[in-house]
Amino acid sequence: MDNAQSAQKNVAVSSFEETKVDDGFSILTYKNDTSETQSIVKDINSDFIQFHFCLKGCCKFIFNEGRYALNIVEENALLLYNPQRDLPINLEIDPNSWIVSILISIKKFHSLFSQEAGYITFLSDENKDKKYYKDGVISPSMAIVLNQLINYNLNQSIKHIYYKGKAYELLSLYFNRSEDADVEQCPFLVDETNVIKIRKAKDIIIARMAEPPSLQELADEIALPLKKLKEGFKQIYGDSVFSFLFDYKMEVARKLLEAGNDNVNEVGLKVGYSTASHFIAAFKKKYGTTPKKYVTSLN
Repeated sequence: MDNAQSAQKNVAVSSFEETKVDDGFSILTYKNDTSETQSIVKDINSDFIQFHFCLKGCCKFIFNEGRYALNIVEENALLLYNPQRDLPINLEIDPNSWIVSILISIKKFHSLFSQEAGYITFLSDENKDKKYYKDGVISPSMAIVLNQLINYNLNQSIKHIYYKGKAYELLSLYFNRSEDADVEQCPFLVDETNVIKIRKAKDIIIARMAEPPSLQELADEIALPLKKLKEGFKQIYGDSVFSFLFDYKMEVARKLLEAGNDNVNEVGLKVGYSTASHFIAAFKKKYGTTPKKYVTSLN
């Protein structure tokens, strides 16, 4: 404990940017773009469910006065709920790391899912008084919403309604993912070796997004039957391989357009579109606007 306390002295203390979107419903964001680890402490009582999303870098949750720590790394999410005791946030955010958190009271949460209570496993009758912890990956669709929240640059007068819409969108995407099914219904996930292969497949298509391999080539490269690749990818990432890749490419394109270093044609080429018209059509399908109009809206 002495070492932990001395290490804490070198950590800069900071606080979330908090936006209340409804009674018992708040969004917390924090971008640590410094070269120092930042510490955030916030009291949260037992009435609240906590969703934490690490968009970039790494964050560490510290529990029980430093006796237990839990890392949440880039592209991963963490759900925490303990109806038996308060669960304060004690968080260390590494340099160049971003986090978005949603705090929602159990009363508010029940009202969202009152027609589908049986679908949310940790709210079932046998679990409702038990503490609950779940980690998982951030899907590309969720990543888009999270980036929109943390990089908000619209008029401040509409921030509340914008955040409210995005918070509900994020929760709907979170609970729509098929990996929330029982393990008994997803025997694929029991095999850790297969999970590692599927994650390798994701890394491969991202690394080669401009010229991705075919599904069969991808299956051969990770040494997994094509059927297991398709089923496993859907179970882990909640989407088909190429639908996932499409979302990822559009998110990369959006960031490149925001950076302003490439024109529309160059951005299209970087994400794998040989003609500008195909890229423009794909971007409009995803975001409902053309790349040029999107860039104009930023200014």
